[in-house]
Amino acid sequence: MADLTIAKYHGTGNDFVMVEDLDGAHPLSAELVAALCDRHLGVGADGVIRVTRGRDGDDFFMDYRNADGSLAEMCGNGVRCLAKLVYERGFTAATDLRIGTRAGTKQVSVQTVGDVVTSVTVGMGPPAFARGSIPMAGPAGEPFLTEPLDVDGTTFKASAVSMGNPHVVLFVERDPSDVDVRRIGPRIETDERFPEKTNVEFVSVNDGALTARVWERGVGETMACGTGACAALVAANEAGLVPAVAEVRFPGGTVVVERTDTEVILRGSAERVFEATIDDAWLAARGPTA
Repeated sequence: MADLTIAKYHGTGNDFVMVEDLDGAHPLSAELVAALCDRHLGVGADGVIRVTRGRDGDDFFMDYRNADGSLAEMCGNGVRCLAKLVYERGFTAATDLRIGTRAGTKQVSVQTVGDVVTSVTVGMGPPAFARGSIPMAGPAGEPFLTEPLDVDGTTFKASAVSMGNPHVVLFVERDPSDVDVRRIGPRIETDERFPEKTNVEFVSVNDGALTARVWERGVGETMACGTGACAALVAANEAGLVPAVAEVRFPGGTVVVERTDTEVILRGSAERVFEATIDDAWLAARGPTA
């Protein structure tokens, strides 16, 4: 394989290796994705996004993998980064885009100043509460909302939500920075009640806004999570803790989430950090691309 050109982007600290492959000629293997995401021996990132052209009326497709190489359905921060890339790289002049994902097509709008994308708004689709849609063990049509969830003798009030991928939102009374996320997160991620594993948000309510930390399935703790922000807002709104639109504050920054009658809308920034070329020798040592 020839040298691989990549770009590094982040959305509120949730960072990605971006690979332009508009013709879809260079799919990436799980092993290569994990190597690229290694923060000591690779580039370092929460995931890899391969940008290809879309099908069936979509403008582009987001081929997203988690840091461990596993496939992921959707990434709210990642799709904002993709929109910034395709607009600023001149692959499109449109400010309203249809982006295909494994969780379906997302309507994305970029806000610009000149040729620079300053923020991105994403229609994330409707939330799902039925256990069968999350998926979560138990009666398929029943929800799991503000229910007790025990972890090593500590009981949390929890809600399970799908935003195209599974989430468990834990409501904590103290600041999430005081919670042992790195111990509790993986215990819930791999809990047998979640056959496809789950993302976990630790959320407190402060003056009408949410403060959150997140443990991402297949990644670990990240600085932010777009779908996690949506799940947190929806769960807190469903519990009557916040209005239908609120800020969600992560260690990496703040996004705004709005719950409408038909879907959840995510607004936030995306940042380009750098571009680099991965040496052919490094790539060859890690096997084929796919």
